[in-house]
Amino acid sequence: MGDAYRPFIRYDNPMRENYTLKRLFFKESLTAGESVSLPKDQIHYLATVLRMCEGDEVRVFNGRNGEWLGKLTKLSKRQAEIALRKQLRKPMAMPNVTLAFAPVKRHRTAFIFEKATELGVARFEPILTARTQFPKLNLDKARAQIIEAAEQTERLDIPDLFKPEKLLDWLGTQSGRHIIFADEAGEGTPAIEALSKAPAPATLLIGPEGGFTEEERDALRGHKDVIRVSLGPRILRADTAALSLLSLWQAVQGDWGVHL
Repeated sequence: MGDAYRPFIRYDNPMRENYTLKRLFFKESLTAGESVSLPKDQIHYLATVLRMCEGDEVRVFNGRNGEWLGKLTKLSKRQAEIALRKQLRKPMAMPNVTLAFAPVKRHRTAFIFEKATELGVARFEPILTARTQFPKLNLDKARAQIIEAAEQTERLDIPDLFKPEKLLDWLGTQSGRHIIFADEAGEGTPAIEALSKAPAPATLLIGPEGGFTEEERDALRGHKDVIRVSLGPRILRADTAALSLLSLWQAVQGDWGVHL
């Protein structure tokens, strides 16, 4: 697939006959004719929350083998098994775009994970800056939020999530990727113009509430792969800036032209 893209799935059947079936993320391999046993949280979800029954059909995906149609052959409060019947969708290419951002308040960081997953980000790389006010990040909870967003949005791969890293350390490891820096000072090129020259692989970089320090800004300006962009005349909140820049990149360089 090359360095610029990663797995993405779409429907081969334009009628989407199975579109209304519930979807579940399952970590293990998926193969026709086999049965998979579900963990406790998914058993509770199917049996107690959704009140599903043996014989009901669901869709299952694992981020690697596409999407599969399955039938509940066992379902109780302690056990659930799904018999895999056939593959519904196959993997295909997806843009390789990373979102690097400084964590903000818990509910707004959750919003970034949810909406950026819906918008097709490939990786999340949290960064810690001098003005990051909420550096602690619950990675397990964040992964659960990402998986839930992927389940709900018909996405079949799961974005990677990395541990938070200090900005200057992170910057020293970046090479071979366009780093698109949303400059809150408004000194960058208008985003649409700059993004036309920034194909995948690309990283979108969003700073903390309060912005980068001068030392951090100087380091970004001095990096050969950084492209400074402006998101207009207004100062945007960090979560608004992240999703705005990601939307613009997907429209210019991403997969928004792909029909499901």
